[in-house]
Amino acid sequence: MPQITSTEEYQDLFDIDANLNRLVKNIELLNYINPLNIEREKKQFFSSKYNYEPQFKYPKLKFNGYKLHRLFFSQRLERIEDEAVRQLYEDVIYEYSGLIECIQTINHGRKFYYNSLKSFGTPIEKDIDNAKFILRFDDSDFDQEMLPMYSAKEAVNYFEDYSKRYDFNYNIKLSTNLSAAAMVLNNTQTLVLRKNHKFSLNQLKVLTNHEIGVHMVTTFNGLAQPLKIFSNGLPNNVETQEGLAVYAEYMSGCLTMKRLKELAYRVIAVDTLHKGYDFSETFDLLHNQYKLNRDKAFAITLRVHRGGGFTKDHKYLRGITEVYNYAKSGGDLDVLLTGKVSLEYKDVIAKLQSLGLAISSKYFTDSYETNDNSNTNLDFILKSLK
Repeated sequence: MPQITSTEEYQDLFDIDANLNRLVKNIELLNYINPLNIEREKKQFFSSKYNYEPQFKYPKLKFNGYKLHRLFFSQRLERIEDEAVRQLYEDVIYEYSGLIECIQTINHGRKFYYNSLKSFGTPIEKDIDNAKFILRFDDSDFDQEMLPMYSAKEAVNYFEDYSKRYDFNYNIKLSTNLSAAAMVLNNTQTLVLRKNHKFSLNQLKVLTNHEIGVHMVTTFNGLAQPLKIFSNGLPNNVETQEGLAVYAEYMSGCLTMKRLKELAYRVIAVDTLHKGYDFSETFDLLHNQYKLNRDKAFAITLRVHRGGGFTKDHKYLRGITEVYNYAKSGGDLDVLLTGKVSLEYKDVIAKLQSLGLAISSKYFTDSYETNDNSNTNLDFILKSLK
């Protein structure tokens, strides 16, 4: 393994990397995109017989967007001699700039939606076909592990016990302002759990493998790297990171048909945004046409309509398809766990490693090594996705 290069040899690169690290600290999108009044608006939506358009409130901006843009684009990238590495940093700056625009326009209707499109894209025909293919399968098998029995406090204990297999320390926080059951905040190494949520045993298995086994693993692997961009994120890292996280669910044997269908419903819901559906129309499609119960339909609708139209959720299904195919063809998963990285930059990461500017993953996802998956139906479905 190559030695870590001294900073003197690549001083300009390390200076630019450190500058970007200081600037990016303010732009954790997940800090801004989750509404502050979910429960109140949910009650009003249900009591209106699903005709009310929820009025969500969001956290206040903590940075000056114009000033941040200017500082990002003032970096002297021409001082990075290696062309591939210079191009990577250029791509990174454009990615961060797009995230600033997303955060600045949260709750500004279609403006936010267009910025979201720029950063996360939207489902293409292949994605819709994959989602509809998954939705044709039956998910009615009853399993005791699916019953929601565990409180958030009990979930904390479960996460703490699971995390003993890794020697990193992170914070756990409970919150009522969360559109998911759990999420990882990368910049503060914090796991946030939804306070009023009841977890099933299978969901706890899913979330520990997904949030800790991948998201927290890549957080701490990124922090161990000499260059901070591994920690702050490469372009399109959401697709690869979520793909890796769902692949961890699959490899640990807790990915269910129901969960895979949820990812498919998210694609269908994101697709309604470009058709101009409002909140109640997307909800109606999921609840009345696809027969999802009203809480599940509301949760998925909220995820895609928050901010004014958030398209990130179609990335999960595309991500698991790409990571599954990559892993099954013998691809090296270690390189994808080196931080918040993306599949399309694996060759640049390998180059950085050969130059002594990056290291292999310090932590490795537990389920990838143990491989407890035995579900032949899921195998068939994942193999069949385009």
